[in-house]
Amino acid sequence: MYGKAGQAEEGLAALAEALTVVDKSGERFYEAELYRLKGTLTLQSQVQGPKSQVEEAEACFHRAIEIARRQQAKSLELRAAMSLARLWQQQGKKEEARQMLAEIYGWFTEGFDTKDLQEAKALLEELAEEH
Repeated sequence: MYGKAGQAEEGLAALAEALTVVDKSGERFYEAELYRLKGTLTLQSQVQGPKSQVEEAEACFHRAIEIARRQQAKSLELRAAMSLARLWQQQGKKEEARQMLAEIYGWFTEGFDTKDLQEAKALLEELAEEH
């Protein structure tokens, strides 16, 4: 909600708090999604850290993918991969984005009417046209 309201910094503060709770509680079910959201808000943020916003966001997306893989959370991995693919698309890394996303999308055998899989298919088609 913070991202849609143009309040990236507030959203990042809320995510930092949520990640602290994850560390303290050990409840890691949505940890991958928290890192994906952190990457998304980092790209929208006006605050410059030690790394560029793009580097920080890319690191968050990779971390989200890694966590989702470890948890075997395919839907969360797909979401994080879509976020990374969009970033790579903007950077001109369209073939790398398409390959990564196609591999993850290919794992799914059902649920193609869900919003995430529909968005992934549309992004794959877009990346294929640009290539």
